[in-house]
Amino acid sequence: MKVLIVDDHAVVRHGLKSAIQAHGHSVVAEAGSINEAQAFMAKTNPDLIIVDINLPDGSGFDLVTWSRRVSPTTAIVILTLNDSADYVRAAQRAGANAFIVKSAPLTDLIAAIDFAVSSPTSFSSKHIYTSDTDIGLSAREIDVLQSISLGLSNTAIAANLFISVSTVKTHVSSILRKLKAGNRVQALTIARELGLLT
Repeated sequence: MKVLIVDDHAVVRHGLKSAIQAHGHSVVAEAGSINEAQAFMAKTNPDLIIVDINLPDGSGFDLVTWSRRVSPTTAIVILTLNDSADYVRAAQRAGANAFIVKSAPLTDLIAAIDFAVSSPTSFSSKHIYTSDTDIGLSAREIDVLQSISLGLSNTAIAANLFISVSTVKTHVSSILRKLKAGNRVQALTIARELGLLT
C-alpha cells in the first residue's frame, strides 16, 4: 500500500514513516504543505493519505476535501493535536475516514489506517461526543478561529485562506453566534475553554 504523509514537522513525518513501514506499507512521499501534497498526489497516486490539520499554506481540511473530489476511494486519516468535537465532525464532513490525535498510542493509528483502507467511504473516531458538546463550527470556521487566535486581521485571514474579506466577516459572525460570544476576545476565551484551540 502506498502512503503519503502530510505534516509540517519533519520529526513527525520521520516517526510516522518508520511506524508505517514497520507495519508493512510503503511511504511513497512526505509533504510539509498542501501544495507539496497535491503535487505528490498527482505524481504517486497514493492509496492512503495521513494529514495534519495545521499546515503552513492552509488547512488540512481543505486538502481532505480536495483529495476526496480527486479520488473517492483514497483512504484519508487526519492526525492532529486537537480532539474537540467540532474538529472530529469537520473531519468527517470534509471526507476523512478516520480521526486520530497525536497523543494516541501507535496501535490506535495503525488501527485507524487499517480501517480507512478497508472502508474508504466510512468514518471512524474514538472521540464520541454528545450533541451538547458540538458547537457546530464548520472546517472553514475552525480555520478562521485559529487565524483569529494568531491575531490576524480580516484582510490577513482572507489572504491566508484564499477567500474574500466579506467571506471572512461572514465566518467571524457565525463563529461569534455559535460560541455565544460578544467579540473576538470573548470568542477566543470560550474556544479555549471548549478545547477548540490548543
